[in-house]
Amino acid sequence: FFSLLLKSSQKLHNNMFNKVIGGTMHFFNTNSQGRIINRFSQDIAAVDTQLPNIVIDTTQLLLAALAAVILVTVVNYWLVIPTVIISIISYCLKRFCLLTTRNVKRLEGVTRSPVFEHLSASLQGLSTIRAFQAETNLREEFYSHQDLHSCCYHLFVTTSQGFGYFLDCFCSIYIAIVTLSFVISDNEALSGDVGLAITQSISLMGYLQWAVLQTAELENNMTSVERILEYDAIEQEDSSGEEPRKTWPESGRILFQAVSLKYSLHGAHILKNLSFEIIPKEKIGVIGRTGAGKSSIVNALLRLSYTSGNILIDNVDIKTVTLQTLRSKISVIPQDPTLFSGALRKNLDPFEEYDDDTIWNALEEVGLKNFIASQPQGLYYSIKQGGANISVGQRQLLCLARVVLRNSTILIMDEATANIDLETDNLIQMTIRAKFENCTVLTIAHRLQTVLNSDRVLVMNAGEVIEFDKPSVLLNNTNGYFYNILHQMHENNKV
Repeated sequence: FFSLLLKSSQKLHNNMFNKVIGGTMHFFNTNSQGRIINRFSQDIAAVDTQLPNIVIDTTQLLLAALAAVILVTVVNYWLVIPTVIISIISYCLKRFCLLTTRNVKRLEGVTRSPVFEHLSASLQGLSTIRAFQAETNLREEFYSHQDLHSCCYHLFVTTSQGFGYFLDCFCSIYIAIVTLSFVISDNEALSGDVGLAITQSISLMGYLQWAVLQTAELENNMTSVERILEYDAIEQEDSSGEEPRKTWPESGRILFQAVSLKYSLHGAHILKNLSFEIIPKEKIGVIGRTGAGKSSIVNALLRLSYTSGNILIDNVDIKTVTLQTLRSKISVIPQDPTLFSGALRKNLDPFEEYDDDTIWNALEEVGLKNFIASQPQGLYYSIKQGGANISVGQRQLLCLARVVLRNSTILIMDEATANIDLETDNLIQMTIRAKFENCTVLTIAHRLQTVLNSDRVLVMNAGEVIEFDKPSVLLNNTNGYFYNILHQMHENNKV
């Protein structure tokens, strides 16, 4: 029985995990990291450790209470009446108290999420917090979240204790009734039977009281199951589609046809009726102010959000291709490089598709071969969580090495050089020009210098394409958006 409960818990966890992994980006945009961690930590812990013990205890106590009732009624069958009455009163008291405790328990779970979220955010931004000496503000904010959660938790404990107190009162009354029934009745029961009945009634009240408390605790902890099952409703990414030809995409031609994008079904459009064509092997720079829709182009290409219109890659509509195949054919270097704790080789080649020589060549092309070779572990150099033991520039170069290994036809750089120095920026640009000469490259740039060597520049504003031409042509248009931005940055000595 206990094994069956643990298997049910494992099934709940695996189902929730699969739903989260397969969820759309809208789910992650609307649910904080702390809330998700709370489901996988406290709620799963309640299902793993508390619910099985409570279920077993409740079952044992109810069986023991039933046996005690049988013994008491054998001695004096009139005691069935107060036993039934006290059972009904206990049940009604439990139902009344659960109306409050269940909601308080649910509220306790909700107020726990901001504590996890604040702690996670503080750990991620610890260097920034210390740099601006904001420890006091963050500490006070954490205390505020913790106090709110503590209030809800202690309110839950208080209501549970109050329920137990009233239950004790009714149980004491029942024991008094059983004792008095033998005193005032003419029943000629043996003294041993009377003693047995009284002791069993005392035991019965203990069993009944603890059973009612456990059933109430069982229902309260079922809120964790309820919160886990809520994730069954997570909208899943579209798994339909067909496998394209094995050589797709061959040239990297990208065609947008009246493409609009929004991050939620009922939200406003971020991209508005985009139509443009990128010819094979072309290097495109994408610029625009914050919120112009630059990164949304990446979301549209990878089908991360809700889109309308058509996007064709080498004459294949990406809506007809499976998500796994589509995303495996496009390489992306994000602004924040993603590295996992573990061996360097696992970060570069997680599926072990390449030999050591190929990986060393990729590291040499991005200028990291000497650094890795100087480490005693070599390719098995241990990377800490998030790449904490290497610089930001080196993290970005490792992501570039990962892309070099994949040798994709289409490469997207989403403001990949925004947080690194000019020297590393130049190294990345040189590597891309040399290694990805025959690939289509989209560079979403924070620095305008990055896109000046592009074949064409796509200028975005408010989700629309306002300019799309060669840099030299755009610079000759003194009334153009690109020229004005570059001229303004030149006056501020940023270019």
